[in-house]
Amino acid sequence: MSEKNPWNKTNQWEEELNLVISMIAKTELVEMTKWGGSVYTIDNKNVVGLGGFKSYLAIWFFNGVFLKDEAQVLVNAQEGVTKALRQWRFQSKEGIIKNEKLILQYLQEAITNEKAGISKKPEKKEAIISDLLNLELKNNTALASAFETFSPYKQREFLEYVESAKQEKTKLTRIEKIKPMILQGIGLNDKYR
Repeated sequence: MSEKNPWNKTNQWEEELNLVISMIAKTELVEMTKWGGSVYTIDNKNVVGLGGFKSYLAIWFFNGVFLKDEAQVLVNAQEGVTKALRQWRFQSKEGIIKNEKLILQYLQEAITNEKAGISKKPEKKEAIISDLLNLELKNNTALASAFETFSPYKQREFLEYVESAKQEKTKLTRIEKIKPMILQGIGLNDKYR
């Protein structure tokens, strides 16, 4: 592997990553770079990714929730948060070698599922309505046109910021705080990006 995998957080899994990559190469998956790392796809749809962490190497199946998992090897990395993604974790090179046939079986099932369109689509977030911010935008055309230049994602951040306040006076204070930001084209969380 010529360039470091950004998902190999500890750089202690190079041999193991290369071993899994050689297994993936036996399938029809195509390697693409997404989110700064390798993702293996079929018809431009994400099927699996790899990553090395402190105590394990993981193969993650983007729609792993639909795999039969008869060997009971898949885990949900964030219970209650992660909907479809499942990980298969390995602590050693030997564990990978021992399970090569099973890994290839899981990879093939994931490919078959993706080709069949068996996948979980991200849920649309409920629209946020802020009567106070809408009133401010209605009364201030410069603010309204500046607000419209933001992407829907950044508009949502402003709306969530205002509407997460419980009291109306706090909402009004927050609106006053974000007005200069909107007029200057600065997103609410731009300083963190």
